[in-house]
Amino acid sequence: MNIDFEKNNGLVPAIIQDAFTNKVLMLGYMNPQALERTRKEGIVTFFSRSKQRLWTKGETSGNFLKVSEITVDCDGDTLLIKANPAGPVCHTGADTCFNETNKNKTAFLDHLKSIIHDRRINPGEKSYTSSLFQKGINKVAQKVGEEAVELVIEAKDTNDELFKGEAADLLFHFLVLLEQKNIDLDQVIEVLQSRHK
Repeated sequence: MNIDFEKNNGLVPAIIQDAFTNKVLMLGYMNPQALERTRKEGIVTFFSRSKQRLWTKGETSGNFLKVSEITVDCDGDTLLIKANPAGPVCHTGADTCFNETNKNKTAFLDHLKSIIHDRRINPGEKSYTSSLFQKGINKVAQKVGEEAVELVIEAKDTNDELFKGEAADLLFHFLVLLEQKNIDLDQVIEVLQSRHK
């Protein structure tokens, strides 16, 4: 990747994005040395314009940014760094430097989808998910039906904890069924989106 450090006096902006939630966490600047250290150590290091030195995010607070991926924009003069924060990113104690909450629990579904996919292509002897795939599409579809019925039964009662447990079971088995059918959840979401245009 060719990066144009000359355009902005030896620095390029580096947008830091949470690799899990996709929230923008902060913006910093890097010179070639900061980028090299970031790549080498896997921890985000900036060039501090106020201190005029390399500065590793978290060196004081311990809230380091562990690098997941580094990409360069189309002009070669801005970096996008996806990272996993060890704690609040802003010096004020906020999750992000834009005072946003960095919580997106629905992003966990992407993580769960990747685990389910892995259990399918790399079956484990003791994995419940792998055992479902080994039993075939009929068993997976049957489990979705069973969990849907159990959710309906719990919906008629007043125990919210049991209802949430059954909802989680249904969602999990639905994701397994999608994987078995080679259909991504995004494709289902696209159908929902098309209905609301």
